[in-house]
Amino acid sequence: MKARTRKNILIAAGYSAVLIGGLWLGPKLVRENQNSKNGSFLSFGLSGRSSKVEKVIRIINENYVDSVKLDTVEEMAIQEILKHLDPHSAYLAPEDAQLLSDDLEGNFNGIGIEYYILNDTLLITSVKPGGPAYKAGIKHGDKILAINKKPVAGIRVTSKHIVDQIRGKRGSAVELLVKRDTARKIFSILRDRIIVSSIDAAYMLTGQSAYIKISKFGARTDEDFHASLVKLKKQGMKNLVLDLRDNGGGYLNSATALADEFLAEHELIVYTQGLHEPRTDYFASSKGDFENGKLVVLVDENTASASEIIAGAVQDLERGTIIGRRSFGKGLVQEQFEFGDGSALNLTIARYYTASGRSIQKSYKKGNDAYYSEVKERYRNGELSSDGKSLGDSLYNKSKTYTTKSGKVLYGGGGIMPDIYIPVDTSGYTGLYYELSAKGILNDVLYNHLLKQNQVYHSTEELIKNFRLSDQDIKKLSQMAAKRNVKAGETQIALSRKEIETQLRALLARYHFGDEGFYKVLNSGDLAISRSLEVLKDPPL
Repeated sequence: MKARTRKNILIAAGYSAVLIGGLWLGPKLVRENQNSKNGSFLSFGLSGRSSKVEKVIRIINENYVDSVKLDTVEEMAIQEILKHLDPHSAYLAPEDAQLLSDDLEGNFNGIGIEYYILNDTLLITSVKPGGPAYKAGIKHGDKILAINKKPVAGIRVTSKHIVDQIRGKRGSAVELLVKRDTARKIFSILRDRIIVSSIDAAYMLTGQSAYIKISKFGARTDEDFHASLVKLKKQGMKNLVLDLRDNGGGYLNSATALADEFLAEHELIVYTQGLHEPRTDYFASSKGDFENGKLVVLVDENTASASEIIAGAVQDLERGTIIGRRSFGKGLVQEQFEFGDGSALNLTIARYYTASGRSIQKSYKKGNDAYYSEVKERYRNGELSSDGKSLGDSLYNKSKTYTTKSGKVLYGGGGIMPDIYIPVDTSGYTGLYYELSAKGILNDVLYNHLLKQNQVYHSTEELIKNFRLSDQDIKKLSQMAAKRNVKAGETQIALSRKEIETQLRALLARYHFGDEGFYKVLNSGDLAISRSLEVLKDPPL
């Protein structure tokens, strides 16, 4: 690690921005979390200002007509206080704080599987190579009937219940009753530390241009990114498309470490400042691993916080080209204060500013609900389907401008506006498509129908070329939708057939070839990827 980067990390002491992450074991869990100095929480009783809160809780405890749970009362008081601050200051219950810490740290004690709850049965969809479950002989496609002799099939099992049952102390055993085809077998698996990569996919798009997808910035992101670079350079990589779409953020110091890979020594990546936090500058060091190759960064409306730091630095310093749609607009930094019971308070302590000095934080004066629904408003007002040419005039406060070294004018507030705008193609994204996705019907079609056809694919490329939905497949989809009270009419299916087929092809690729296969499928018809290759002047193979 570079000396200056190490210094920045020490200064940061673990500052972080917002995260929207996912668990290795189980379906995606969406939350917001910031973790920085790991300090202890300052109790309410430290000043006269908080004595009324303590007194009210004590009076309730000693005098109220019915029994009450004091923990619940305290949490309600905390939540009410935080509602009047900003959208990203938040209270985390002990369980949520631990899960999110595990996610950002990139490791936890478990057995290394992913699963899908299918027909009230636990279907294993992925087994981590080299992990405890893999070594024990568990295979994707197996069905778990019981955990530690307790049934998990046919009881409307929840993801939380599965996580609680399978995770545990390192070195302890968990017993699984597994069904494979028609046979049943008991596996005793020793839990171990599961290391989860921050990189979702890393592969060559063309002979010279590589693609790396990052969905969050955790403790291991820079390390994982470096390993991917080494692999891709051996394959002839000279240019890079860095995909930060749907990346909700993560640790601030992980974002600055990654930005350091692209920038020359002494270039300012970002700085933070708050009323009680003096300005802290984060500079690039002398030896980034990708300082000279052509760079494209992909962003969208769900690109937030730490990922916006990367995009902002690349844009302000003219290191590469930003392609996509306007980013979320979160420029606040949180520090985590821990309670003794494992719960935590994530408090906004500073704003961050890009190299040119702009804050990209969007307004939250209308309240938290309006703040988070602002992205939905972009769909309603047509922004996401526009060409983006006039958005800068209407979205930003032009009273203060910022300029790059070449004289390009930039504005603060409202997120990062891309250099090249790629609108959403909404033609096939009907209400039916969203219902099929949201209610898990597409997953059901995959696991209950397509996989039962036992079609063999030897590579993602073969799957992309050969997989097509037949009329019989569409009929089966309609039947499954009807069982979930979703009416799949012929007109809507016709409008969305291309998108439905693409998504099922991608899900099938993920089942057979992992996340890399999933993104290869999606990227094969992605306009942002095609536009990136034009910018890089590298036609696809």
